Amino acid sequence: MHTPEIDWKRTDILIQLALEEDLGDLGDTTTNSVIPADLKATAVLIAKEDLICAGLPVAERLFHTLDLEIVFTAKVKEGEACPRGTVMAEISGPARALLTGERTALNFLQRLCGVATASHKYQELAGERAKILDTRKTTPGWRNLEKYAVAVGGAFNHRIGLYDRIMIKDNHRELAGMEGKGGILRSVRRAREMYPQLEIEVEVDSLDELDEALLSGAEYILLDNMDNEQVVQAVGIARNKARLEASGNVTLGRIPSLSETGVDFISSGALTHSVKACDISMNIKI
Repeated sequence: MHTPEIDWKRTDILIQLALEEDLGDLGDTTTNSVIPADLKATAVLIAKEDLICAGLPVAERLFHTLDLEIVFTAKVKEGEACPRGTVMAEISGPARALLTGERTALNFLQRLCGVATASHKYQELAGERAKILDTRKTTPGWRNLEKYAVAVGGAFNHRIGLYDRIMIKDNHRELAGMEGKGGILRSVRRAREMYPQLEIEVEVDSLDELDEALLSGAEYILLDNMDNEQVVQAVGIARNKARLEASGNVTLGRIPSLSETGVDFISSGALTHSVKACDISMNIKI
């Protein structure tokens, strides 16, 4: 598992694309025609609901992309709980830049706070019994930021991409099985030979497949769409021979009971693909 820091090279590209999308060829026509060029102002970012903060550095970077004169002062820390009404940051500088960057900065911040808030809820329900993991079900181009927000919220990152862990899933197993019996064993052996530096995870759908996965020596085994009773049986069979991850049909309501089964990890794509953006506003201080 990895805990990513913000990849500024990728994030700067996202910021630039987002600004270009908003500004087009003419720029912020409303602001440029209504607001004097030399006007200075101060604004605050306010949480309109209870949330976990994530993404303030990205909002700051966006405003500085528009104008380096802007002073961005964070009032809370990343990962901090922000009750409704919390002033999350104060921003001062050229009024035009504040208004031009408002919506785009909030789009980044609200999305990342949404991911962090969901992450916090999931891990809080699991307690110390199991670690909640994210998946690769992320917004294209946003993976680094969304996985950053998951970690900020208190849950944990699974592999970042296809390059940092061998993960033999159902379709890999099906194709490997076309060569004959022992597909899992054969797949793990080949992976070890080609990428000896990487850990290996095998996804299984049944207890029979679990036996073969354990025999293969894979470090991690993903129990796909098993009910709690099957997970308990799998934990008993594995007996610390491999670390077990439960995945599939993971809901907030199921996490407490699933975490009691003895499984090491619980993964959920919902941490990134189904979160609601948090409600945050930017208000000009009068």
